Amino acid sequence: RAVAMSVSHSSRLNKLVREQYMRLPQDGLVQVTYVWIDGSGEGVRCKSRTLDKEPKSIEDVPEWNFDGSSTAQAEGSNSDMFLVPVRMFRDPFCLDPNKLVLCEVLKYNRKPAETNLRHTCKKVMDLVKDSHPWFGMEQEYTLLGINGHPYGWPDNGFPGPQGPYYCGVGADKVYGRDIVESHYKACLYAGVKICGTNAEVMPSQWEFQVGPCEGIEMGDHLWMARFILHRVCEDFGVVATLDPKPMTGNWNGAGCHTNYSTEEMRREGGLKHIEAAIEKLSKRHDYHICVYDPRGGRDNSRRLTGHHETSNIFEFSAGVANRGASIRIPRQVGQDGYGYFEDRRPAANCDPYAVTEAIMRTTVLNETGVETKDYADH
Repeated sequence: RAVAMSVSHSSRLNKLVREQYMRLPQDGLVQVTYVWIDGSGEGVRCKSRTLDKEPKSIEDVPEWNFDGSSTAQAEGSNSDMFLVPVRMFRDPFCLDPNKLVLCEVLKYNRKPAETNLRHTCKKVMDLVKDSHPWFGMEQEYTLLGINGHPYGWPDNGFPGPQGPYYCGVGADKVYGRDIVESHYKACLYAGVKICGTNAEVMPSQWEFQVGPCEGIEMGDHLWMARFILHRVCEDFGVVATLDPKPMTGNWNGAGCHTNYSTEEMRREGGLKHIEAAIEKLSKRHDYHICVYDPRGGRDNSRRLTGHHETSNIFEFSAGVANRGASIRIPRQVGQDGYGYFEDRRPAANCDPYAVTEAIMRTTVLNETGVETKDYADH
């Protein structure tokens, strides 16, 4: 009864009835679901329309608009916002030939909305494209019941201490694997570059990884993976939170560890380029902390305490195989002398466009200090 009460009412609707309708033919028409980031910088919104034929490329998907006053992105007196399609995926919920389309949001004057961080990220990635930056991001999240309590936890208490849950197996160690595996399959079907998943240290906490992606592709694929996660959770009647510290006390927080390399780091002798990049990052710690969560570091301050496999938010550190450091060089990379490194500071609710842009500004464009350069005129 406790578990039943923790899921949404809509999840208990008869899904077999839905399947009866989903099997109906579409007569050549295509349902396209437009997905965008709302005014919170964390939430995603969507709405659908019918096209008279299947789009073969993103150029075949028309611009659209929405009411920005209902998404904290505009005033009611001037509320129309533009949806500009930027990347297309297959739709794992309505199936082929239907599509999911990620969009940038532009204001009435066609300037980027405040939470459209893709716009400047794309400019930076275009500038640094010759370095061929690869990213892989590890998205941690926590499953909650509809009541806001971690899914599967006792109603009036806590599960046993952390230890048996990470990569665990068994009904007493993992909660919600059906959701995780459904999300994985849905991402594979959609064409999202998901590359793995595992149960995390806190019970009901999970992680999936997206990558390797080059340049702007990283943010596009992670945002769509997040949308698919929320949509899958909706079907199961639970909630996925990206809060960096969903449970206070002796429980792990949630991050979005970012693995990064340039072409020269991946070649033999690349370790010296990795070390040079880390040196640049060490001198710009405050700037990175400010952009690694949506609230200028306030969310991360609850997570980056120096405990629970984190570094201290006020200190920069780096080390081989050190999960308590700001930057971790994998042991294999240290042995091989080339490869990639992991920035462990980004919060689970970070914007991947902001994170990847900041890394490129510091390590390739050699920016310093807390101010960023405007490359609009270049």
